[in-house]
Amino acid sequence: MEATLGSIENPIKFEKQDFKTLLEECLKSGEQFFDPTFPAEQKSIGMPEDPDPKKAIKWLRPKEISKNAVFVEGMTGTTDICQGQLGNCWLLAALSCLTMHPKLFVNVVPPNQSLSKPYAGIFYFKFWQYGEWVEVVVDDRLPVREGRLLFSYSHTRNEYWSALVEKAYAKLIGSYGSLKGGNISEGMEDFTGGIAYTVPVSSHTPRVLWRSLTAALSRGSLLCCFIQASSYRDIGKVTGNGLIKGHAYAITDTDKVKKATHDILLLKLRNPWGFVEYRGPWSDKSKEWDDVDKDEKKRIGLIKKEDGEFWISADDFHSLYDIVELCSMNPDTLVDANTPASPSTPASPSTWTISEHEGVWVQGNSAGGSRKFRKSFWKNPQFELVLKEQDQADEEDTDDEDDEDDEDYEDDREITPEEKKREEKQKKKAKQCTVLVELLQKDRRQKNKVNFLYIAFHIYRLKGLCLDQSFFMKNRPVGRSGKYKGQRGVWRKVRLDPGNYVVVVSTYRPNQPGDFFVRIFSKTGNTLGTQDFTCTSGFLSVMATPVSSEDQVRVQETFDEVAGPDCKVNAKELMKLFNSALDKDYHLPLETCRQLIFGEDTNGRSRLIRKQTETLLANLHNLQSIFSKFDTDSTGTMSPFELSTVLQAVGMQCDAKVVQLLSERFVSGEPTMPFHGFVTCVAKLRKLFALYESETSQEVKNRGINAWLLQFLIL
Repeated sequence: MEATLGSIENPIKFEKQDFKTLLEECLKSGEQFFDPTFPAEQKSIGMPEDPDPKKAIKWLRPKEISKNAVFVEGMTGTTDICQGQLGNCWLLAALSCLTMHPKLFVNVVPPNQSLSKPYAGIFYFKFWQYGEWVEVVVDDRLPVREGRLLFSYSHTRNEYWSALVEKAYAKLIGSYGSLKGGNISEGMEDFTGGIAYTVPVSSHTPRVLWRSLTAALSRGSLLCCFIQASSYRDIGKVTGNGLIKGHAYAITDTDKVKKATHDILLLKLRNPWGFVEYRGPWSDKSKEWDDVDKDEKKRIGLIKKEDGEFWISADDFHSLYDIVELCSMNPDTLVDANTPASPSTPASPSTWTISEHEGVWVQGNSAGGSRKFRKSFWKNPQFELVLKEQDQADEEDTDDEDDEDDEDYEDDREITPEEKKREEKQKKKAKQCTVLVELLQKDRRQKNKVNFLYIAFHIYRLKGLCLDQSFFMKNRPVGRSGKYKGQRGVWRKVRLDPGNYVVVVSTYRPNQPGDFFVRIFSKTGNTLGTQDFTCTSGFLSVMATPVSSEDQVRVQETFDEVAGPDCKVNAKELMKLFNSALDKDYHLPLETCRQLIFGEDTNGRSRLIRKQTETLLANLHNLQSIFSKFDTDSTGTMSPFELSTVLQAVGMQCDAKVVQLLSERFVSGEPTMPFHGFVTCVAKLRKLFALYESETSQEVKNRGINAWLLQFLIL
């Protein structure tokens, strides 16, 4: 049985390029591979060309750069990777972390690739992209300036796997320039498919933080860290002790050594540059190592070499660094302060299920902005979360509390108020459900800049089924991702009582279009789905009002004046008639009148009889009356966010996907929707509902009205 498309075993073929097929073609022809989809040109670099002819870029294959070139030399290690002339330390720090986990490394860098026979100048790599694994093929022509690789290179100078991974990732994103500047979590997630999250260093004591990071490494998590720069000008500045502000470092190991009567807790860090190391206590050449036993130094692997890798004490790390980024393979390995730090303790078997959904923030429709924008927030994409299964009573406590150095007390001692409070908290937790929500915005790296929107999500407890504007004005969220952040993803692990919830995902400002991906980890028995329902139409019953005597007279006069021998009127004549009856701000253009005729039963002719005209005019009066309630400034327009509500008012209830297509078609990103656009929308919907009712195909009926509407609205 073939693996699911998009899995690590059966990845999506990027640009529809299949590595095995292309390799066989090249070996058969005896020619080396030239990738037409990522050519050896300046557009693949994605940055302005240097005007100095001496700095011209050449594209060379590894053997043309170094006679001793190899794909991988010996064992891959963190010191293999060095940063070139590109601000992508975030990516290389994540790649350094990946080399510490062989099982994860081979997912990204498949084995049995070589620069020796059989060689055809073609390589492939795999990356996780929003719920799917993608296979990316590249040729091995690399950008070179003045005889050296322009971007990532190996410390030994003759190893090329990291440079080719970087090229493949640049191809996937768009260009090398698209990799400038980023959050370490992006790289860690795209190399593993795991969950990346941030821990402020100051949130724990040095000892508790060290213990957490030790446990995280032992359970297969990827770890990186950085010192926050106070301003853009401080990024890249080297401090007096050799550390770089705003620069990503990989955390590759933790250990401890004995000094005198106590242990010194240490962390091993790696600078992706491959040089510029920490010069403080416990660094490579510091005097602190003089008092450490020779065998102990050998055990810990102390290497006094300028290779970018160094040791630092937990206390100094705590005072010098600001942020740690972690990436775990599943929620059970998300490590908190009180988790035992024993490498011998395996992670508990995963009982989590993953629900994944893709969505779109559409201007004027589903890009409703933050809670600050009350009139449109409720229009943001929503996902229903049903929690039925409570956590197991013995589930690990994941609160960030320091429980170290606990003492044993007698059973008959008096319980303190703090202990009682903690005990009650534990009992409450045992009755709750743990849920992990992550929201990622897609494809926001564009050419030579990062263009992330500020995003967040909110979780509400459902009280009935009506999620209208008033619901969100009267109810507060029971969970949230935190402040809106301008980064690719936001994440939060929450505990909720069993019940029904809705997750609302949003950008900070309304009308900011973009694609997103949301995934929710929850226990078996808990489910996530979209807030969809079957579209319905009660249009005729809502609009069934008698034609007024005034309109009957107006229609009769028009027919007496302009109707032809067949006693029918055309679109131009209808437009004149309708506009004489409607308020000025609600006048209809000719094209809308044509659409109204199309919606009637005319046997293919573009003219209406008197009875049809009277009914249409009465409907237009009704539509004007309903529309005016949403036309708050009396301009003949309304906010596109109100489209689903005003459609409901005329008897047409449509799910989110249908409303999104309607908005795209009849609003087209404009800040307001005119009355004539609304009329055209209603006419189109009314015709489609009628055609569905007359459809006799059982296959069509089985697919349902929603599929029918979606099929024809894109035409």
